[in-house]
Amino acid sequence: MAPAPRLHLSSSVSARSRPHGRPLRCVSSASSPSDGPLLLRAAAGLPTERSPVWLMRQAGRYMAEFREYSNKYPFRQRSETPEIAIELSMQPYRAFKPDGVIFFSDILTPLPSMGIEFDVIKGKGPQISNPVNCIHCVEALTPIDDPASSTPFIQPILSTLRAEIDDETTLCGFIGTPWTLAAYSVEGSADRHLVKTKAMMHKEDGRKVLHALLSHYADNLVAYCIHQIDSGAQVLQLFDSWAHHLSPAQFREFSLPYAERVMAGVRAAKPDVPIIFHANGGAGKEEILFSSDLTSDVVGLDWNMNPAECRSRAGQSRVLQGNVDPMVLFGDEDTIRSEVKSCIDALTNDDGRHHILNVGHGVVQKTPEENVGLFIETCKQHVRAMA
Repeated sequence: MAPAPRLHLSSSVSARSRPHGRPLRCVSSASSPSDGPLLLRAAAGLPTERSPVWLMRQAGRYMAEFREYSNKYPFRQRSETPEIAIELSMQPYRAFKPDGVIFFSDILTPLPSMGIEFDVIKGKGPQISNPVNCIHCVEALTPIDDPASSTPFIQPILSTLRAEIDDETTLCGFIGTPWTLAAYSVEGSADRHLVKTKAMMHKEDGRKVLHALLSHYADNLVAYCIHQIDSGAQVLQLFDSWAHHLSPAQFREFSLPYAERVMAGVRAAKPDVPIIFHANGGAGKEEILFSSDLTSDVVGLDWNMNPAECRSRAGQSRVLQGNVDPMVLFGDEDTIRSEVKSCIDALTNDDGRHHILNVGHGVVQKTPEENVGLFIETCKQHVRAMA
């Protein structure tokens, strides 16, 4: 199925510019800018009538109908079989009508295209069969020359989703940052201490291996991102899931420059597609995240960052995403409503915009489904009262 027609975002219409150097964009369609999907407009820095809302890991095991599939099929079969991945992506949209649909996949999905095999084992998480531990391992990696061939399931998943939602909501693509993928590749699994990776960071030869691996990922993830966009993704999010393992100085060395290389490559080919950067463990890195060194259109905030302080440091023009603690979704109705409203009021700018509501980390297992619905409903009903 061919992708549904896309909105066009023109970066040259507005003379205003953001502090971090990216021009504000104008969404145009067959009618008027206000007809564009809300999340797409917000991510592009345009006026919105309210904060759009979606949730990281909104397609997940907290949903009973999702568990029917996760109990029956292994992870890669679910994420690489278009019919299943489409169904799982659409489940939360049908149930709660968020302003964004993120396609069901995994940050590790492009690794086999570069010669690194993985599986996701129930109860253990990702397991990599050939971890990277020397420069020869990096030299043996392959480029992503043709993502349509190496990840043939991406196009039918995204193009079908795009046709299904028909611009009623925004379709989000995503990748893991080079740093996060490198950490998984070196560890071979989800080691909460990153012992092998951090040992590499503190040895001269190890740093050379790590930087070579990061360079390979940065250069090759661009093609994978562009393939997602060509297949129908309207917004792209970079997940730096393991940024919390890095000090600010280490983040500047091992994460930021390689994420920026990916964003620059995507921007060169697809300048009209907004990019969200979300770093888990952003607290303590605010000076970097809100500076011109990070050029993403949207900065994602994790749940332990102070919303009001983030808005103050980011300025009025930066679009911020977040950042309700996902554990709030285990609370009672009054608490959930209060936390959502407080977050929106703190993170919208003085004009009541430039904010996308999300949780500050993925929705966790056993979250009550009805509370996810309440989270989304409250956002849709709440518009910040202007002074």
